Amino acid sequence: MGAALPVTDRFMEILERLSERSVEDYYNPYQTFQWPETLEEKQYWMTPELLSVYGTDHFDTLGEETLQRLSKWESINFYSLNVHGIRELLIEVIGRIHMPGFEVPSDFFHHFIGEENEHMWFFSEFCRRYGDKIYGSPAMSADSAWEPEIENFLVFTRILFFEELVDHHNSLMGKDASLCHTVREVNRIHHQDESRHIAFGRELVSLLYLRMCEAVSAERIREVEAYLKRYVVFSINSLYNPQVYKDAGIADPLGLRKSLIADERRRAVERRIIRKPLAFFQKIGIFSDDSLPVL
Repeated sequence: MGAALPVTDRFMEILERLSERSVEDYYNPYQTFQWPETLEEKQYWMTPELLSVYGTDHFDTLGEETLQRLSKWESINFYSLNVHGIRELLIEVIGRIHMPGFEVPSDFFHHFIGEENEHMWFFSEFCRRYGDKIYGSPAMSADSAWEPEIENFLVFTRILFFEELVDHHNSLMGKDASLCHTVREVNRIHHQDESRHIAFGRELVSLLYLRMCEAVSAERIREVEAYLKRYVVFSINSLYNPQVYKDAGIADPLGLRKSLIADERRRAVERRIIRKPLAFFQKIGIFSDDSLPVL
């Protein structure tokens, strides 16, 4: 698993504070959510500025009825990505709890695992109830085998990026009065929990980055940066799902995806979505600049 974390007093204080908040803020999701039989179709299921066509000509030409239909399926895709992402992060965290190198954060891992399992449940419940499906999720092929210190760093850095990307959506939709109560509540409650997970993740990633830099060469660090930048773009591109466009009744769904990914006007929108994690990665040195590759 690698060497022990270079634990700081700050990290210990954060772990204690976040663990206390997890206990204080605990809720039973099986009792919290009141699922209506159906949701109104002729309304937005996602904040319009979060739609994958926002900022392009398609947003202006598709018409409101089509945009509302698209918002339904893009919301199902977004929650589906959460289901798959949470399942993968749970596998990774469970594989490290109470293992050498992770003795200190393991108590908080218990809160993290329990909360993420419940998140996976209510996201999947939304998808199955109102979309009658959970979309599949593409997987990014792994690079050659990493050293243990790199592998641990990458696991928690991917988790952190995923949580920050999701939280951008949650924080907007949780406050959007134009969305129905059910959509707002799913996003509001998830944002409440993710704020703790992100605070924890930033501290853990910072410590793992220090440990990794001490263990491997500068050349290897550059390879890690290149891999993570590809992961960032891959994650963003997962929001452009041709099956969503097909279910929304849009002609040439593959062509639309290709057009949107190539549309430079989407870059500014994407940068807003990932602004916080990119700034953090640059601040602690994970990224040497804010350039991203084209996949």
